[in-house]
Amino acid sequence: MLYSNRTITESKKKKRKKRKKVYTNSTTVTMRSRNNLLHIFLKENVLKFIGLCFYLGTTFAAAMYILGAIEIFLKYLIPQAAIFHPADIHAGSGAMLNNMRVYGTICLTLMAVVVFVGVKYVNKFASLFLACVIISIVSIYAGAIKSIFHPPEFPICMLGNRTLVRDLFDVCGKTVVVGNDTVPSQLWKNFCSSENSSSAHCDEYFLQNNVTEIQSIPGLASGIIKENMWGDYMDKGQILEKASLSSVDVHGSMETFGFYVSADIATSFTLLVGIFFPSATGIMAGSNRSGDLRDAQKSIPIGTILAITTTSLVYFSSVVLFGACIEGVVLRDKFGDAVSKNLVVGTLSWPSPWVIVIGSFFSTVGAGLQSLTGAPRLLQAIAKDNIIPFLRVFGHGKANGEPTWALLLTGLIAELGILIASLDMVAPILSMFFLMCYLFVNLACAVQTLLRTPNWRPRFRYYHWALSFLGMSMCLALMFISSWYYAIVAMGIAGMIYKYIEYQGAEKEWGDGIRGLSLSAARYALLRLEAGPPHTKNWRPQLLVLLKLDEDLHVKYPRMLTFASQLKAGKGLTIVGSVIQGNFLECYGETQASEQAIKNMMEIERVKGFCQVVVASKVREGIAQLIQSCGLGGMKHNTVVMGWPYGWRQSEDPRAWKSFINTVRCTTAAHLALMVPKNVSFYPSNHERFSDGYIDVWWIVHDGGMLMLLPFLLKQHKVWRKCKMRIFTVAQMDDNSIQMKKDLATFLYQLRLEAEVEVVEMHDSDISAYTYERTLMMEQRSQMLKQMRLSSAERDREAQLVKDRHSLIRMGSLYSDEEEETIEVLPEKTQMTWTNEKIEAERRNRSNAPENFRELISIKPDQSNVRRMHTAVKLNEVIVNKSHDARLVLLNMPGPPRNPEGDENYMEFLEVLTEGLERVLLVRGGGREVITIYS
Repeated sequence: MLYSNRTITESKKKKRKKRKKVYTNSTTVTMRSRNNLLHIFLKENVLKFIGLCFYLGTTFAAAMYILGAIEIFLKYLIPQAAIFHPADIHAGSGAMLNNMRVYGTICLTLMAVVVFVGVKYVNKFASLFLACVIISIVSIYAGAIKSIFHPPEFPICMLGNRTLVRDLFDVCGKTVVVGNDTVPSQLWKNFCSSENSSSAHCDEYFLQNNVTEIQSIPGLASGIIKENMWGDYMDKGQILEKASLSSVDVHGSMETFGFYVSADIATSFTLLVGIFFPSATGIMAGSNRSGDLRDAQKSIPIGTILAITTTSLVYFSSVVLFGACIEGVVLRDKFGDAVSKNLVVGTLSWPSPWVIVIGSFFSTVGAGLQSLTGAPRLLQAIAKDNIIPFLRVFGHGKANGEPTWALLLTGLIAELGILIASLDMVAPILSMFFLMCYLFVNLACAVQTLLRTPNWRPRFRYYHWALSFLGMSMCLALMFISSWYYAIVAMGIAGMIYKYIEYQGAEKEWGDGIRGLSLSAARYALLRLEAGPPHTKNWRPQLLVLLKLDEDLHVKYPRMLTFASQLKAGKGLTIVGSVIQGNFLECYGETQASEQAIKNMMEIERVKGFCQVVVASKVREGIAQLIQSCGLGGMKHNTVVMGWPYGWRQSEDPRAWKSFINTVRCTTAAHLALMVPKNVSFYPSNHERFSDGYIDVWWIVHDGGMLMLLPFLLKQHKVWRKCKMRIFTVAQMDDNSIQMKKDLATFLYQLRLEAEVEVVEMHDSDISAYTYERTLMMEQRSQMLKQMRLSSAERDREAQLVKDRHSLIRMGSLYSDEEEETIEVLPEKTQMTWTNEKIEAERRNRSNAPENFRELISIKPDQSNVRRMHTAVKLNEVIVNKSHDARLVLLNMPGPPRNPEGDENYMEFLEVLTEGLERVLLVRGGGREVITIYS
């Protein structure tokens, strides 16, 4: 069986430095070259593991060629050399495989020794191997033409329509004439238990059908191509039958099964594609000779296209000639059992069958030698490029550069293919690696063209990305067509190699195409995000974490990053920012060092995000820059996280807490949410686990739902997962506390949040400072709770009016020096569930504000400070009493005063409000709903 047809055309060498061109056909293998195919792949930004796929494919190709040579040797050249012999006619396959393992190992060892001694000896035989291939191909065409006039005499024996094994009898007949007597033939003895002519002990099928003899090669003019035109795939053990012969269909004895020619494996189109494909694995092998070419960019495309054209013509014409000259049962007879183990192609050829036998043997031996020559050099090139760390040892070799260690590894891998022994099983493995190689080469070419990468400048003009995409699709389809389970395993191996290179591989100057594809995808996604603001259903905190660095440029409070990682759990956007005070021209080095320190800490705390450090003359200006400019397009932060200015009371320099209040004002002006973790050093690390405890939410004013959403997000992390959620809301003495608790529980049920609800009653004088915003903020909360008592039909009507928009009522400060006189309506930024009727009612409520609210406006500053401090003390007493054992307390953060003169009192207010609590998270909403019952 001819497993490989190799045609290599080289220009004659008149001078040593004369220009060369290499035309490769479908099974040409790699030759020695420093500037080999792997370098071309890598320097053109193709995925880095293509070289390994090509190496593994070439290595298994060596095993396949060696097995092909051994099969020809044992079946057609010297069958007597077999070491293992079958015990019976049913055990022939196992013995043959063992023989191929032994002789294959010996042949591989000898070839490896030849390659180790020197590649020059391999190159000397290249012309001989080439001549054998050309002569073999020419002899087949000559034999096909000769069969038109004089077909070869090459009969096969048929019983009914079944094909018989020719080696098991001498005469194709049931009886023979010896002298004047008719006696049973050897065939009769095989099917009958007695040598007499009695039919009582013979196989039923043998008795009912006649024995005939037909020509196995009827010739080109016989018209046999009509019968061979369509496929006839067989199951394992199925007997080869000729459909055009008449036969009596009776069940024969199983004892006579071994006398028929049968299929050794189940065949199908997918299987045959996988077996045949290795004959087309040398198309790119000429690229490995690029070091020997004067103008590789010109010669390789021309040589490869000519190789494809030549190979395609040879293969297609050979298939047509075989189908037009040879009987179908003989074409499907894998081992030539019907023709006494003779090589059918050899019988067809002219002038002698030995031309094909010897040519095929030398062709496969030469292909194996050249595979063992090229594969170690591919591996050595990969190792020297330092792409894959564990392969570095294989970059070393002899003093003259011969890849000794790479040859050893190649031999071991090839030995695995030899031990498989079956060509039908090795061929699909080989096909997978080459198909993956071609697939990713096509993918890389298509991606580079579509991305218009500046360094992608192919000289070959007759190219379009759709052609590469079509080739990629065909390669992927062929992988699963030939063997879907091999395809899955091969792709899994390739994926692991790629991920290993990505995480452990060295950085090279040529990069890869995936980065360009990622940039293009990121640009497309960012443009899509610009289409409009995010819906409430999709809202999640996109964090800007403001860090403070110490004098050594180290992160002062790493737990800020820990809290961010627990809150985000790797989802959404996280930007970590910091400010260095000074001049950018003088502080550039410090900026780089700071960014690296922050990135290292982010990696330790498992924060997935970005880092940005700015240099400004004042810290507050730098923070304002970060708040304004961080992010890109739709990927911008909506929440700022900053630390509490510890020790502000004892500090003589007020800039620290002044910067804190200025940041609060900036976030309010930018309509961003704000989170201030107080006592952040006591926050749990990522390695701690809370087995119980509560996360307490003190819902004093409605802030868009931030206080409700944050505990839910924290509980997604393993640190807070077992904590329970409690919600406390403050009511005045004249409020219906029972109804408020019931409404809030219904509201949480609609939000699908599990939490305990408790209503805390306080005197109006105790929360007077908060009543600045109660007219608006408390009414907003009450309005949402009232909606829970609507009927189902009314709720459906209300749902129609729900729009994602910024608050119709501007969320003013919870701690302010003056009352707003007007309601600012922002229809283009709406999101609260408000109707026109509710807006009118809200305006009436504002005009009919309680007298004590108006009295509060006229309070003198000192009196106001006293009232505010009274509020902070009273609220703190209640919070500490209820939440002293809580793992985390979330509080509404009042807004800063409009008059900067009250900044210090504001800080004192917050300090007193949170005194005695271990972990506090002050939260201020950004002026939009972040969670609704409809999301």
